[in-house]
Amino acid sequence: QGHLSRFLAFGLGLSVTAVESESRLAGLAQRFDQELLRELAKTGGLRHWGHPRQRPNPPQRPLTPRAPRHVPGRLDPTAPWGEFLLPPDPPGLAPAARNPLGGPGGSEDGGQVLVTGLHACGDLSPALLRHFARSPAVAAVASVGCCYMKLSTAPQPPGCPPGYPLSASVAALPGHQLSYRALEAACHALEEYEGRLRGDSAHLRAHCYRAVLESLIRAADPGKRHLGVQVGRKALALSFPQYARLGLPHAGLDPAGVPLDSGAVGAMLEQQHKVVAFCTLGQLLAPVVETLVLLDRLLYLRERGFHCALVPLFNPSFSPRNLVLVAARTPLDTVLAGLAEDSKDRDSSEDED
Repeated sequence: QGHLSRFLAFGLGLSVTAVESESRLAGLAQRFDQELLRELAKTGGLRHWGHPRQRPNPPQRPLTPRAPRHVPGRLDPTAPWGEFLLPPDPPGLAPAARNPLGGPGGSEDGGQVLVTGLHACGDLSPALLRHFARSPAVAAVASVGCCYMKLSTAPQPPGCPPGYPLSASVAALPGHQLSYRALEAACHALEEYEGRLRGDSAHLRAHCYRAVLESLIRAADPGKRHLGVQVGRKALALSFPQYARLGLPHAGLDPAGVPLDSGAVGAMLEQQHKVVAFCTLGQLLAPVVETLVLLDRLLYLRERGFHCALVPLFNPSFSPRNLVLVAARTPLDTVLAGLAEDSKDRDSSEDED
C-alpha cells in the first residue's frame, strides 16, 4: 500500500518509483498519496516536510515533494536491468513497462538508483540482490527480508536460480540445506514470544489450536501441507470446535465432515504444554537459521567484490526482521557513520521524552 515509498518521497524528498505485484494495491497506494497531499495542503504541512538535515536553518525553504510513482509489475530475477519487469498479477489493461525507470541508464534522468525492499517476501529479496550485482545502474541496495519459508531452494530447473543458497560459500557447506519448518521458524517474533511466555499469555493457546487443526487437516487430506490458515485474533476467545469451523474452510475442507469433539481431539488439546515447549525450542534455534540465510546473502555480495554489511537498524520488539543488508559499489564508511549518528539522535530524543 505504499507506506515505505510514501515516507521516502514525502518525508525525505526523494524521487521514488515503487513496484507492486498487485494492480489493486498499486492503485490503493496512489489513492493514499493523493489523500496525504490534500491533507498537507490544508494544514500547510508541506512547508516543514523532509528530513531535518535536508532543511536549511530558518527561514525554512518551502518544500512541495512530488508523490512517488506506483508501477504494477513483478520483478524478473533473470532479466537484464533494461527489462526487469513482468506484468502484474492479474495483468492490467495495458502492457507494463519493462523498465519504469527509463532504460539501462538507471533513473529517469540517467543517474544511478538505490534499490530497496522492506520486508521483501521470499525470493523477492534475492532477486533484488541479483539485480544489484549485475546492473551498474544500481548504485546500492538496502534489503530487509521476510517470509524465508517462501524461498525457493536448490535444486531448481535450469534458468531458475534458487533463493537459497545464493553464495558459493554456503552452497559448498555439507548439510547447508534448510527445511520449510526451519525457514518458517526464522520468521517468528522472538521478543514477542518471550513476553507471552513470561506472562503466561492466552496467545500460547493458539499454538496448540493450530497444531491440533494441522493434525485434523492431515488426517482428512495428507496432501495438504504448509497451508496458511488465518483465523484471526478472535481465535483466543473461541473453543476449539469454533476455531476449527473457522479454520477448516481456509484449507478447503468442510467442517461438517471432520470430527471436532472426539476423544482424540480432547487428548491432543491436553498436550498444550508440550506444544509450547516445542515452539519454544524452535524459537531458540530460529536466530541461527536467520543468521545463516542473511550471511549467505552477504557472502554472495562479497564474493562479487561489493562493500556490504548487516545493520541492526530497527528495534526487534517493534520489527522482528530488524537486520538490514546494505551494499554499495563504494565503501560504506560514510553511509554507516550517518546511520550511527541518526541512531544516537533517536536515542537522545527518546531519553528526553
